[in-house]
Amino acid sequence: MPYRRWTRLGIVAVASHLGYELAVGVGVPGAPRIGVRPAVAGYALATAGAYRTAGRLPGPRGDRRFAAANGLFAAAVISHYASWPRATWHGLPWLVECEGIEGVLIVPYNMVLQVSAVAVVGGLVENLSAWPWALAAGLVAVPALRWLTPREYDRLLAQAAAQPGWWNRRLAIRMRSGS
Repeated sequence: MPYRRWTRLGIVAVASHLGYELAVGVGVPGAPRIGVRPAVAGYALATAGAYRTAGRLPGPRGDRRFAAANGLFAAAVISHYASWPRATWHGLPWLVECEGIEGVLIVPYNMVLQVSAVAVVGGLVENLSAWPWALAAGLVAVPALRWLTPREYDRLLAQAAAQPGWWNRRLAIRMRSGS
């Protein structure tokens, strides 16, 4: 039986988040610096490795590593809701626009973030013996992501204007229309 089911769900949710951004045409983090293929390959390899390891490594071995990962997942969710326009929907935070995603496309994106949040809670319980590692990772990552996100988005916009492609088409349209 695989271990760390909630942590594995968190890993899948993060991969889904990045995959959705790529599929709807708002790019992928890191692409402006290293290119879209290397960025996607790096995320895919890291996701596959983390998912496999989380399923095979029993606790308490690996608890620190996966508690820290869950802290990073929590930071990603928190920084999205703290950095982009939002409303509430049935008492839950709900993004109105994020990284060029809006309208009907924001609904699945919000669902992925909500699943990520649930997975974080489950993952923290799974790796409870190492909760300080989750807290430390989150406390470091939230301000870092809040600082990095607008800069990375600006780089993605600049890249979409200079090198439009299928993977950044929504941002390229945004740059052409001047919005």
